[in-house]
Amino acid sequence: MQRLHLVFGGELTDPTKTVFRNVDDIHIVGIFPNYEAAYDAWKENAQKTVDNAHMRYFIAHLHRLREEGAEASSTEELG
Repeated sequence: MQRLHLVFGGELTDPTKTVFRNVDDIHIVGIFPNYEAAYDAWKENAQKTVDNAHMRYFIAHLHRLREEGAEASSTEELG
């Protein structure tokens, strides 16, 4: 199984929560083939915004969102 990771970030309404101030302004850094590459991209972008306490970047483990053995959702079956 390929373990894809999504790196994204944006400005939060409150630095203690994970609610984005404006979802339209979320910065999608990219999708990476392994955690190490995703971490490097996360770190680079997080360091660029270190002076803004409301700015956060995250790594989403896309491979955890989908299990090949699980039954498909109704939207996947439309195609």
